Amino acid sequence: MATEHDLDFANHIYCLRLEIASPIGPILETSSWGTHQMRLILSLSALAATLVTATPAFATAAPGQGKATAEVLGVVLQPLTLTKVSNLDFGTVIGSTTAGVVTIDPDSGARSITGGVIGVATYPGGRGEFQGAGTPNQTVQLTLSKPLLLTSTTNAGDTLVVTSMTLDNGNSLSRTIDVSSAFTVGVGGVFAIAASQPNGLYSATFDLTADYL
Repeated sequence: MATEHDLDFANHIYCLRLEIASPIGPILETSSWGTHQMRLILSLSALAATLVTATPAFATAAPGQGKATAEVLGVVLQPLTLTKVSNLDFGTVIGSTTAGVVTIDPDSGARSITGGVIGVATYPGGRGEFQGAGTPNQTVQLTLSKPLLLTSTTNAGDTLVVTSMTLDNGNSLSRTIDVSSAFTVGVGGVFAIAASQPNGLYSATFDLTADYL
């Protein structure tokens, strides 16, 4: 049988546990130690859960920190191609003791002659023409490198001067690729025929380069 001293000791313990639990809220009085202990544990667990739930409220971005989103982009174009359709040809002319000039129009390909040179009508020559292909609606920049001279294929010592070479569309150095992925370039030139120019076939090469802008 418990003595009065034992009961006082038990009551002292019981009151101590009530004081620990009191911040959580009033706990119903009970005469069962086991029941009180369970309520005390539940109350402390509720406090722990409250603290854990509140923690994310403090997990904000550091002061002064900024954030933005951007895209990663790129464009892939189909390779440019440029193909020769025809050579630039001033045709066949007859020289004389008077110098002359032969011109090939870059747009129409028509030949015109001045000075002491006579053109042979059956061999009128024509403009150089190139066909290009690439990505529709893209702009292409053109670079033309002309030769200084045409050289005789039968005698390397015989030459004639290439005065100039120009592109069609007013010597435009750019083209816009059409919806069919194609573009065309015409090339004309001006050739100086010297007085008493030696007869022969004269030729040289030139380059036309196309690049995306």
